[in-house]
Amino acid sequence: MQHKLEQHISTNFPFLKEKKILIAISGGVDSVVLTQLFFDLKYDISLAHCNFKLRDQESELDALFVKDFAKKRSITCFSKSFDTEKFAKEHKQSTQIAARNLRYKWFQELCLQNNFDFILTAHHADDNLETFLINLTRGSGLDGFTGIPKVHKNIVRPLLIFSRDEILNFAMENKIVWREDQSNTSLKYTRNKIRHQVVPILKEINPSLLNSFSKTIENLQGTQQVLADQIQEIKSKIFRPFGTKAEESFELDIQEITKLSNPKAYLFPLLRPYHFTEFNDIVDLLKAQSGKKIVSKTHQLLKNRTSLLLTKIDQKPTQQIYHLEENATAITQPISLHLKKGFEKIEKDKNTIYISKEKLTFPLIIRKWKNGDSFYPVGMKGCKKLSKYFKDEKYSLLEKKEAWLLCNNNQEIIWIIGKRQDSRFYASTVSETTIQINLNIE
Repeated sequence: MQHKLEQHISTNFPFLKEKKILIAISGGVDSVVLTQLFFDLKYDISLAHCNFKLRDQESELDALFVKDFAKKRSITCFSKSFDTEKFAKEHKQSTQIAARNLRYKWFQELCLQNNFDFILTAHHADDNLETFLINLTRGSGLDGFTGIPKVHKNIVRPLLIFSRDEILNFAMENKIVWREDQSNTSLKYTRNKIRHQVVPILKEINPSLLNSFSKTIENLQGTQQVLADQIQEIKSKIFRPFGTKAEESFELDIQEITKLSNPKAYLFPLLRPYHFTEFNDIVDLLKAQSGKKIVSKTHQLLKNRTSLLLTKIDQKPTQQIYHLEENATAITQPISLHLKKGFEKIEKDKNTIYISKEKLTFPLIIRKWKNGDSFYPVGMKGCKKLSKYFKDEKYSLLEKKEAWLLCNNNQEIIWIIGKRQDSRFYASTVSETTIQINLNIE
């Protein structure tokens, strides 16, 4: 097994060489064997043990065992206790999900604090099969059927090529001691039901089940890659950068979406990275009235005429009023503006305005628009309501929401920033009191 692992690392994980590694160890046979193998191969390893306090005295004995195991081999060992049940209750999670979130958060903290390059876990081939079957029972897309990833960011799983039996036999042959977790026999957990009741029947039907499953996973991963390439090509046709935060906001062309053979099937991989789950509702949104929207935990999808506007939801409320002091030369919040005096000529640019200082009362105000706002657009006669201006200019609901106004201290609009200036403050010639204000859009 050691030789097989060494070859496996050389072929698939050469980046582990000479790196600082943190191994997640429970005290069970899988993680103990993983540790012993990497110890024998003389890797630079440390251990991390989580005491979830779910099995009373047994949990404490697990922690003591791991500490003793590490001490005998002069391996640095980190150990931490968690009130898992309290955390699960507070965050409305199952105990298993809570434990998973707690341990991986702590592992990443250890990496940052101690400069570990990679985290190793002891997931093996049987774990992979069980996960596949669990996802099958719950309903899953292709991602749920492509197996536990060998590498995910800084998490590496080098034992996925080994079965539970191979690991157990290696431990017994090498007289390696481990701790048995009695909860692994409890049928109240879905994974244990599949492990003890379903998988044995499948292995009886096909004694080479794990080998067959490995080939299936390989085929599915290949299909997944083909699909990913296709989705990326389609995304380039449908998604267009939008608004002031082009890296976070996109306009989706509804006409292009409806041309697809199965819009719902394509929308699933296109929008799932933005945490959308109700894809029937998204399909309905294609034919809905403008203004209708669907919200995920991180993004919103807004119907706007012939497109869907995808934007990130601000998790923290944005301060709606900002001040620009008289002697300021630049501000960066909520947007980037630069103020300048002493220039030679006026140049026409939608991102630059020229105003007469004598017409201003400081501090100037930067705010969002509100009902009743009106201004005197440069190049037009008379007053115009901002709502009418937005309508004429075909502003989307999102564009209205994102628009910032530069106002005099008495709330009179000086500039719809980046769009239109008010004629009352317009300076057509350069004088000592002329101020240039430039919107930095980089």
